[in-house]
Amino acid sequence: MSKNQAVDAGAGARPISIWSAGGTVPIVAIGASAGGLDSIIEFLAAVPQNSGMAFVVIQHLDPQRKCVLPELLQRATAMPVYQISDNMAIEPDCVYVIPPNMSLAFANGLLSLGPLSSLRGPRYPIDAFFRALATERRQLAAGIIFSGMGSDGTAGLRAIREAGGVTLAQPPESAKFDPMPRSAIDAGVVDITALPGDMPERLGNVWSVSPYVQQARVRGRPHALQELLELLQAHTGNNFSDYKMNTVMRRIDRRMKLQQSQSMEQYVLFLRENPTEIDLLFKELLIGVTSFFRDPKMWEHLKSVTLPAMVAANPDGCAFKAWVPACSTGEEAYSLAIVFDEVMESINPRGKYSLQIFATDLDPDAIDRARQGVFSRNIEESVSAERLCHYFIDDGVGFRIRKDLRNSIIFAQQNVISDPPFTKLDILSCRNLLIYFTHKLQEHLIPLFHYALKRDGFLLLGSADTPGNFTELFASVPGSGRVYQRLDAAVHRVSHYFPTKVVSANVPLSNEARTVSMTGNLQSQVEHLLLKKHSPAAVLLSKEGDILYIHGRTGTFLEPAAGKANWNIHAMARDGLRYHLAELLEQANVSGKQEALRGLMLKDSENRSLLVDVTAEKLPDSDAVEGMMLLTFHAIPAPAGKRHRGGSPNPHQVELEQQLAQARMEIHSVRDEMQTSREELKSANEELQSTNEELQSTNEELTTSKEEMQSLNEELYTVNAELQSKVDDLSMANSDMKNLLNSTDIAVIYLDNSLHIRRFTTQATQIYKLIPGDVNRPLGDIVTDLIYPELEDDAREVLRTLAFCEKQIATKDGRWFMVRVRPYRTLANVIDGLVATFVNITELKSLEARLEGPGGHNGETQ
Repeated sequence: MSKNQAVDAGAGARPISIWSAGGTVPIVAIGASAGGLDSIIEFLAAVPQNSGMAFVVIQHLDPQRKCVLPELLQRATAMPVYQISDNMAIEPDCVYVIPPNMSLAFANGLLSLGPLSSLRGPRYPIDAFFRALATERRQLAAGIIFSGMGSDGTAGLRAIREAGGVTLAQPPESAKFDPMPRSAIDAGVVDITALPGDMPERLGNVWSVSPYVQQARVRGRPHALQELLELLQAHTGNNFSDYKMNTVMRRIDRRMKLQQSQSMEQYVLFLRENPTEIDLLFKELLIGVTSFFRDPKMWEHLKSVTLPAMVAANPDGCAFKAWVPACSTGEEAYSLAIVFDEVMESINPRGKYSLQIFATDLDPDAIDRARQGVFSRNIEESVSAERLCHYFIDDGVGFRIRKDLRNSIIFAQQNVISDPPFTKLDILSCRNLLIYFTHKLQEHLIPLFHYALKRDGFLLLGSADTPGNFTELFASVPGSGRVYQRLDAAVHRVSHYFPTKVVSANVPLSNEARTVSMTGNLQSQVEHLLLKKHSPAAVLLSKEGDILYIHGRTGTFLEPAAGKANWNIHAMARDGLRYHLAELLEQANVSGKQEALRGLMLKDSENRSLLVDVTAEKLPDSDAVEGMMLLTFHAIPAPAGKRHRGGSPNPHQVELEQQLAQARMEIHSVRDEMQTSREELKSANEELQSTNEELQSTNEELTTSKEEMQSLNEELYTVNAELQSKVDDLSMANSDMKNLLNSTDIAVIYLDNSLHIRRFTTQATQIYKLIPGDVNRPLGDIVTDLIYPELEDDAREVLRTLAFCEKQIATKDGRWFMVRVRPYRTLANVIDGLVATFVNITELKSLEARLEGPGGHNGETQ
């Protein structure tokens, strides 16, 4: 049956689905290597009829042997299985198998072949096809990784996942060789981990509702979406309301499909009951797309023009600083470190230069992976062989960045939206991040980047990013792609947005107490006047010291700090109070009682000396004021400068003594902190020494294991060579045996103990109607020309007595055969079936008949 016939035969029974209605077939790409055949067969056997999906199998195949994979898979499924030819169209409910030693691409609904050597970098055909499938089918793409060695498929699954498709892998413990599925799972690019036989049902559940219908449901529920974002912010501390909603919707929709949620309300309820899903959604919203040396034109300009110009502008040496926000797994930061090192090697300046890189990201798992500096072999596609040799260490599995480059980068978790930025930077690389933010947030971040950079510093943006309307803040560097240089700008254009994580409390607009309406009774008016005139100035503080409420006039004791607005008590307290307040608040927090400091000397706005009493009290725990502190101030004018009879000192002397006591207290505090730090450093040093010893021990064990593995590998090579030799001998023996049997022109049939056919010679087909497919069938089921109904009984008697049987049997067409049935003895002298031989004696019978005729009898009588 041809391909078109196979497709047409099933078309009438296939139900019309929402996928076929749009003319687009969901495609499931299956990647496997060593040991993956059994998993593929188990998966295809579980695929239901008329699923509407197409399946593409990419397996690492031996180029020296004929591919029999389509025949093997055809036995497991009723769907037609085809070996892919160039420019083949994909049809639903079909299986397509890649030929050996070929790469596979997919575009415009057609599969196209190319030599495997055409792939750039490592020859990873699974990754190459997965990427093409992600680009072509996006949400209608699924990638599956089964058993195999290496890491092929991990990068491809990441591409499918980022495009909105579904990714699956079998549990490593269920695979014959677990490196491929384990690599994908460890990289965090697998949505569903399931046994191969369970995957078709899971895929069907995910694709049971159209993603476009699902998105329409999401957009129709703004209240549910707002509730989801609030739940996400409460759990992770990050607000996604400033991200572009189209991107957020696609990511939420993808998680809804994976959890089979039919509505936004249902998914929000699922989130409340499963906090783990909130973490998965949080990771889904963090778009970790990165690679080494993205946009080569920009990196080449940075290497040849920008960085040499920075070095030339500082001839005596300089310690440059760079910041890479949203660094993901660190490829961008390491690329910058490599390019800077290449510039230093090419220029070889006399001064001392260094580049300290701060790389930050919101995803803690991505930061942990970036800190390790270990990458898969897929980076060979984007990193040249020279750079791999010079800046990476090949550990056999992947590549590890050179230690000195790793030490030049500090990785930290940070939210560029809400956390303060790094400042006094020479380079700020924010590539392909702004495209995910709303225009309003972009207008906040671009001036913020201007504030963070030094004069004439450089801003690196992605291919889809621009400074927008802030052309007076940054100037594009000609011929650089997306490199911009910082310009001096007017004050009103500089950033007024400074992200901080201050408690979002309602700060009062005035320090005055609220005015009470005069329409109340006389008692309330009197109480209000007494409260206003005779109650001390006070502030209500949070646990972190942030001012939540102000009562009375506090201008004498507090003043706004210079720079961005900061409502923290330690930043706003005047000089005479700042250091005392920290100790006072700590004492009140520990004791839980009211603590006081009296007689502190303070200068007011008119430079008059005041004596201030400060009290701090921890408020009783309740839902409203739990953990809060109440700080009150009471001030009186200091005595006159002259000494009285009692010998009271003048205020200036008192102030100096207080400052001296304060300085001593600070020194004592600093000494205590230094002693504590020394003890902590000593403890940390001991732990590091212990860890170093453990690492050395582990390294020795790994070296020993490596030597053992090498020895085992050599033994395996030897065994393999011996096995290959035996296979060659066996092939030669089989060839000799076949030629021997054919040369004798004797029909032979080999039977097992159940009288099932094990093998037969070509001459046997002249007696029995045998074809190659009759192997393992009972001999009695085969049509024969022999008039010998007792053959099976005689054969069983030979098995019982081990005595051979020999008879002359005629055929229906007049031929005669000498039929001999003998036991089949193995080299170990074990009876393992029968051997039936059929010798043609037709001529002998003819001669015998002529000799026994009338003429022959008369002659004998005479």
